[in-house]
Amino acid sequence: MNEQFSKAIADGYTFKSDSLVFGGAMLDGEVYSGSLIKAPLRTLNRHGLIAGATGTGKTKTLQVLAEQLSENGVPCLVMDIKGDLSGLAQPGAPNPKIQDRHTKLGIPYTASAYPVELLSLSDEPGLRLRATVSEFGPVLFSKILDLSDVQEGVVAVVFKYCDDNNLPLLDLDDFKKVLQYISNEGKEEIEKEYGRVSSASTGTILRKVIALEAQGAEKFFGEISFDVDDLCKFDDQGRGKISILRLTDIQDKPALFSTFMMSLLAEIYSTFPELGDPDRPSLVLFIDEAHLVFQNASKELLNQIESIVKLIRSKGVGLFFITQNPTDVPDSVLSQLGLKVQHALRAFTANDREAIRKVVKNFPETSFYDLEELITSMGIGEAMVSALNEKGIPTPLVHTMLRAPQSRMDILTPDEIKQVVSRSSLARKYNQEINRESAYEILNAKIEAANSEEQQAEMLKQKAAASKTSSGGSSRQEKSTFEKIASDPLTRQIGRTVARELTRGILGVLGLGGRSTRRKTTRK
Repeated sequence: MNEQFSKAIADGYTFKSDSLVFGGAMLDGEVYSGSLIKAPLRTLNRHGLIAGATGTGKTKTLQVLAEQLSENGVPCLVMDIKGDLSGLAQPGAPNPKIQDRHTKLGIPYTASAYPVELLSLSDEPGLRLRATVSEFGPVLFSKILDLSDVQEGVVAVVFKYCDDNNLPLLDLDDFKKVLQYISNEGKEEIEKEYGRVSSASTGTILRKVIALEAQGAEKFFGEISFDVDDLCKFDDQGRGKISILRLTDIQDKPALFSTFMMSLLAEIYSTFPELGDPDRPSLVLFIDEAHLVFQNASKELLNQIESIVKLIRSKGVGLFFITQNPTDVPDSVLSQLGLKVQHALRAFTANDREAIRKVVKNFPETSFYDLEELITSMGIGEAMVSALNEKGIPTPLVHTMLRAPQSRMDILTPDEIKQVVSRSSLARKYNQEINRESAYEILNAKIEAANSEEQQAEMLKQKAAASKTSSGGSSRQEKSTFEKIASDPLTRQIGRTVARELTRGILGVLGLGGRSTRRKTTRK
């Protein structure tokens, strides 16, 4: 049996191309020295899953993968929900347990720090990530708000009106202002141009936008829009930069997290060039607490996520979902994940045992392990691993003792975080406060000006009537507020740098245009 096991591991995990090392194979609780468990770099754009109960070592596995990808010149984006991945920026501290583990594995341990960028969606220190409402486009923006078909049509009218009248639609205030405008001052003219707009629909949409704002989305929508090319940076040693998105304050805001993820994936897909099957990924994304992406997501949104997961592989981008139980990920997405790292699960109830039986069915069959027993008995820092070989065929499932991270397995101090941010040229670029004139300011100014003109016209009319003047004034009706705004030369000249040219959300994913599809970037 031992010889058969050693041969199976050697045949299944020996690759000609560069690969990552997870750790060493185990059988009957013992590590087989020299039987290293690997995954080829060229198959990591086939996506992956890291799952397991709380405290079994999922985060450390993520850390190990990010370190090795960086060393192999592959940039990463890591979603840090719990706030314990910032330690990648500092070298680890060897201790007897780590030394003993690496001695068993036959892998040298070298404490190392890695090139890190700290990113934020909210008030966390770091590079601020933003996107404009126009970049989402009417389809994706409606999906995020979970709107009906009728309400989605109203959103399309808002976007079309802003495009036709050169009104920059940058943040949620802009969107709300236009929504209110088409329901009030501009209602008659909007109906003539675009059709009838239900006030009930606009009211519902407005309430949903306010609910999204309550989750902090007003800080995400705006300028400067984040350029996804800035995720693909390298240090002076050629190591890929690890961008850590600090999300500790949005665990209870799944709508904001889903909004960001869909915007990011759509922009990456429409921006990155087609690569087919490159020797290594151009970017790898680690989505921690992945259930937040799928939690309460509509059917339409889940379909869009599934489509992107299927299509983005050809861009050389790998997606890794990290969650407690594989059942947190929809089957349609789970079936697309080539690399699986399953840490221990705990069976405390009948439902737990049933879930474990379901999880086991997702792995290749093996004669070396009783998987239902193994999955509940593995220790911390151990996992069942199955990858894809260079031909895309699943490797043998193997119980693995995982190597330890070489960076710090703890968070940075506030002073250390400030140092990382202060060294970042990208943080200085994106943390500028910009609030240029957009739909909100333009409509307010024009409505005020139009109201003032109407008041003056009314005063003149009353004065003329009082003096009983019969000089034969013009019978032409006074221009409506909408006409004054739409015909004003200043309004027509206002530049729109993003409304027509930027990615239209999922429309960009489907190849229907947008600025992203025209930007070609040569990547390492």
